Amino acid sequence: MSSYGPKIIAIANQKGGVGKTTTAINLGTAMAAVKKRVLIIDMDPQGNASTGLGVERSKRRINSYALMTGEARVQDAVSDTTVPGLQLISSGVDLAGAELELVDVEKREYRLRAALQGRLDAYDYVLIDCPPALGLLTLNALVAADEVMVPLQCEFFALEGISHLIKTIERVRRSFNPRLEIQGIVLTMFDRRNNLSGLVESDVRGYFGPKVFDTVIPRNVRISEAPSHGKPVLLYDFKSSGAQAYVHLAGEVLKRDRREARA
Repeated sequence: MSSYGPKIIAIANQKGGVGKTTTAINLGTAMAAVKKRVLIIDMDPQGNASTGLGVERSKRRINSYALMTGEARVQDAVSDTTVPGLQLISSGVDLAGAELELVDVEKREYRLRAALQGRLDAYDYVLIDCPPALGLLTLNALVAADEVMVPLQCEFFALEGISHLIKTIERVRRSFNPRLEIQGIVLTMFDRRNNLSGLVESDVRGYFGPKVFDTVIPRNVRISEAPSHGKPVLLYDFKSSGAQAYVHLAGEVLKRDRREARA
């Protein structure tokens, strides 16, 4: 844990449909299950993390948009979820306009960091679910974060897409946030029946080495079904292979952080 507060992890990949939101809500749930105090910030205008955690639209009026524009403080925007120990700052469609509204604002890249600073003492971990684009919303998340977790779908163009994200992270580190690190890459939608998944895995591990988590998230129907019930897969079907994979991923993240703390 960093000395100044919780660890802030941005979950980012400019490609959509790679499992960012699924990873945010299930990693958060698994951490909360071992008594970590977790806040998820939904920075995607689609609001899928809010839906996946069963937060009704009527309870999303004070959301991450209000945080970014300075209209609300963290404590005003936080909602409880059905998961004990896991809270959420939801998103709304108004967030889509924030990119345009903030374009001429001074220090626009620091809006989220400024809104969070000194207001997160109640948490051990803050997970930021980023939109599938490298625009101003994702940039704000990277500037506010300590680390980036990159969910990577096991598909043909996986490595090509991630190289662009790595360059963006490097630029953010140089220009805005020198403490930003890549925490790790998590392989998602892995299909053991498909040779391509295995080839992508060996390519990614060959290229990024120990930065790739040992845990691989399988392609699993229970993971896909859970959001329509407003639940993380860990609550929807704890025994499913998808739920168990996120339990293992949380274990890896916590183990890495314990090692860091001792170093």
